Amino acid sequence: MIISMRRITLLISVAVVFLTPGIVSADWPQFRGPNSDGIYKGKPVPTEFGPGVNELWSIPLRSGHSSPCIAGSSIFLPTFDRETRKLAVVCIQRLDGKIRWRRDVPVDAIEKGHPSFNPASSTPASDGERVVAYFGSYGLICFDTDGEKLWDLKMPLTKSYAGNATSPIIVGDRVILYRGNYVDHFLLAVDKHTGKELWKVPQTERFTTSMACTSCPVVAENKLIVHSAGAIQAFDVSTGKRVWKVACATTATSTPVLAAGEVVVATWNQTGESSLVPTFSAFDKLINEHDKDGDQLISRDELPRLMVFHRSEGTEAPQNGAPLRFGQVDTNKNGEISAGEWRALREARDARRSRIVAHGILAINIDSNGMLLPKQIRRLESKSIPEVPSPLYHNGLVYFVKNGGVLTCLELKTGKSIYRMRTSGSGTHYSSPIIADGKLFTISGAGRITVLSLGPAAKILATNEMGEPTYATPAVVDGTIYVRTHTRLFAFANQK
Repeated sequence: MIISMRRITLLISVAVVFLTPGIVSADWPQFRGPNSDGIYKGKPVPTEFGPGVNELWSIPLRSGHSSPCIAGSSIFLPTFDRETRKLAVVCIQRLDGKIRWRRDVPVDAIEKGHPSFNPASSTPASDGERVVAYFGSYGLICFDTDGEKLWDLKMPLTKSYAGNATSPIIVGDRVILYRGNYVDHFLLAVDKHTGKELWKVPQTERFTTSMACTSCPVVAENKLIVHSAGAIQAFDVSTGKRVWKVACATTATSTPVLAAGEVVVATWNQTGESSLVPTFSAFDKLINEHDKDGDQLISRDELPRLMVFHRSEGTEAPQNGAPLRFGQVDTNKNGEISAGEWRALREARDARRSRIVAHGILAINIDSNGMLLPKQIRRLESKSIPEVPSPLYHNGLVYFVKNGGVLTCLELKTGKSIYRMRTSGSGTHYSSPIIADGKLFTISGAGRITVLSLGPAAKILATNEMGEPTYATPAVVDGTIYVRTHTRLFAFANQK
């Protein structure tokens, strides 16, 4: 039988992808890579890239905000078809972007969430033999790498304001999932071969509209570190027994990182900084500017749009805060706001600002035990805390970026601020930063990727435009950066 040289070359290329020793260790098997640390070590990656620039390939993709999960020669992604309202898991060839298989995930109803949320927001996890995906509209579902369904564990439709964008991980022989919403709230371990429950730990913290609970558990030896609603906790991987707990004011959005024997976590809450809680002007000024009929009262149509909680200019997000409702001020329900009612509102605002429970970048000893007191926790920073993006740790320094593209670098050992600077990104940042090839990559929601040098003297090396919104955190394998935008998946690598 005659086989063309082109065919032989392709077969050899595919075989190399599957069989090269060490390729599994170079995978990006879950959210932000191995143990979610966000750091890639391997072949050089491009500094400048974008549509048509150092582009290996790109393919159109149904919507979703999850990051690529990469194992061997395959990329796994969940998708959501807005027209048909269908969820699916897709397997894509890493070599050329061709779709290997797509498996629909049938549901009775689609999970709702914040305007920025997508029902396909959870990043799958893979051990190279199977891939496990999670949907708040379905539960857990497991396929082998050829797309055959191995098992599933259906769960009730989640209900929350933010949407349940949490991601599973695979640890040894078990799949771990932290799930927080109004319907149920727990940490779960199931057998990765069968989906059978191994242990389940109900969470007792009160769930509120501000809770996001989108963090991914990380592993420190035999401990699971979980950034949960109102707390950071460590559990025994084998039994689910809680080892230690830190109570804190947090929406549980970003994923922790391990750093020199400590866990570093970005805890954020809606009133964690005074800048997030606006003040209201005096009643005289309100009357002068908005009392149209001159009756020295403010009616419903005269009340300007004011915010109880808001993000500052340059850090805006969809639904940029909680608006002040007329009924909150008109306490006697007569349809008018008087000077006394406005004074009571301002006093309540001032009292709230005085009781602010600070959020921050916390460092916790991994080997702690029991209920930890504030003195047992190191607070590295209380300002410019990221609402969604996870922090990074590299060579003694902690990096984190908040809405508006504000990047902060701290020294882990002392908490000393090394620098705080603006990247070229602006507005909302949902994607978490990553480190690759000795460079730091930050991604704005608008699709601008800033590449910076590492170390105490940061320098912007490049600004790359994806041309459309980008909420997913990139993945990096074998010198290639994979970027998911709202409509496409791109692969970028240095071109010779």
